[in-house]
Amino acid sequence: MSGIQLTPIQQRRLQNFKANRRGYWSLWLFLILFLLSLGAELVANDRPLMVSYQGEHYFPVVETVPEETFGGFLPTEADYRDPFIRDEIEANGWILWPPIRFSYDTINYNLDVPSPAPPSAENWLGTDDQGRDVAARVIYGFRISVLFGLILTLLSCLVGVVVGAIQGFYGGKVDLLGQRFIEIWSGLPALYLLIILSSIVQPNFWWLLGIMLLFSWMGLVDVVRAEFLRARNFEYVRAARALGLGNRMIMFRHILPNAMVATLTFLPFILTGAITGLTSLDFLGFGLPSGSPSLGELIAQGKSNLHAPWLGISAFVSLSLMLTLLVFVGEAVRDAFDPRKA
Repeated sequence: MSGIQLTPIQQRRLQNFKANRRGYWSLWLFLILFLLSLGAELVANDRPLMVSYQGEHYFPVVETVPEETFGGFLPTEADYRDPFIRDEIEANGWILWPPIRFSYDTINYNLDVPSPAPPSAENWLGTDDQGRDVAARVIYGFRISVLFGLILTLLSCLVGVVVGAIQGFYGGKVDLLGQRFIEIWSGLPALYLLIILSSIVQPNFWWLLGIMLLFSWMGLVDVVRAEFLRARNFEYVRAARALGLGNRMIMFRHILPNAMVATLTFLPFILTGAITGLTSLDFLGFGLPSGSPSLGELIAQGKSNLHAPWLGISAFVSLSLMLTLLVFVGEAVRDAFDPRKA
């Protein structure tokens, strides 16, 4: 079976992307880190991956096993960190733990020093001021940040492309009124509005996503609008109109593919802006609900606990690595779609 056949233009863009070695390897490293974070429950969890007890096999990471199964007295889920349950299982079988035996909300009650505790063999990056494992919170926080940024970027791209296409294709009063609305809307202090609304409504993942979407779509409108204004009078558009194609078909089948070339180069930078926006809100205390794994909340803990530098260093390294990789990928995408690079 033959593989995917690329057009000469697509081959040139792929070669230009690979030619930017920094961006090419940054993409692979980012994908590896993101895939690992998607399986965070298999890396950092307070429940074992697999338990063998009296010849039976259980998978607590994906199922709820009552304590009675392992010789306990309660019908509720077993606490595998309980010494009684752990000793009972090990006496009649074995336990397969993930590399980090803590979830993002697991409190370590067996610390030898007050929280926040420094890094140790049990807590690789130490604990925060509530005794929760920092490494586990970094992994889960990385996943939430990237997923939030990806969803917001895709929705912003959808809204921005549609608005820019309508303005650029129809022009005239539609374009004039659209530009005046965008000028007014972009002048609103988005961060202050988010803070005010967060004090009224308890924020969550989807609520924050919807509020930030109200302002993030405007970054793509000018690019798409300019491409549609330039291409709407080209010969192939006139020919399509003469053949009887409707405006919607002309916009999204013939002009939009050319406009997407410029749009794609902005997506990695919109993604970094979405991640930093969520981190800023979490740092200020107006982001995700309390207790959620958040890099911004970890930065705030580092600010409040200057005697525990591992908190701020862990959050700083995680954010710096994530944003640096995305910026390098964005530069490679820009080079790939640059027609001046052969």
